[in-house]
Amino acid sequence: MPEVVVAKPREGKFNKNAARRVRVAGKIPAVLYGAGHDAVAIEVDPKQISRILFSETGHNTIFDVEVAGQAAAKAMIVDWQREPLKDQLIHIDLKRIALDKALRVKVRVKLLGIPLGVRTSGGILDQVLREVEIECLPADIPSHIGVDVSNLEMHGVLRVGGLPHSDKIKYLKAEDATVAHVVSIREEAPTAAEAEIAAAAAAAAAATTAEPEVAKKGKPEEAAKTAEAAKKPAAKK
Repeated sequence: MPEVVVAKPREGKFNKNAARRVRVAGKIPAVLYGAGHDAVAIEVDPKQISRILFSETGHNTIFDVEVAGQAAAKAMIVDWQREPLKDQLIHIDLKRIALDKALRVKVRVKLLGIPLGVRTSGGILDQVLREVEIECLPADIPSHIGVDVSNLEMHGVLRVGGLPHSDKIKYLKAEDATVAHVVSIREEAPTAAEAEIAAAAAAAAAATTAEPEVAKKGKPEEAAKTAEAAKKPAAKK
């Protein structure tokens, strides 16, 4: 059975002071919107919302929202804010959904196994995409997308095209986008010594390719003789 979130409509002004009063009372302010209905300002239990966010399906969890005076609606969490110091929820956005209409959601990519390039060649597995955006019906949203990378060799690349495909989900990322790859440890970043050597080599190359100073016109010896001759008096006939 889907979880039921019981919400209470918020009344009065919707400003920072009003939101603070909601949080002091042990609830958090929220907004419920979508599916062709007007947006409703509500307050919900933060513990229940946190439990949903930390579940296996996370923010893609579909649950029922019951607001006093309204029929229950299917909804999911589309946005949330946390207080940075205490890491507490301070606001969430809930969106009503229709079970017969496709949604665009981001799903976690879970890499399974130890790549061959890590086991035999000392490489490391670098995961570039930790989430991938898909389109599917609400009932077909997976908790995660798992893919076996055991056969990935050194410098091997897993792309979106290599993720599990089915007729129920559509990937919205380009098929050739990199999800993960196995790289050499030395490719990650040069050491301090390597960086110093590279800098010295670059400086030497710059000095070698510098343009030589343009020589002045004429020979300095000839110029000196001409000046000395001009100082001597002309010889008498």
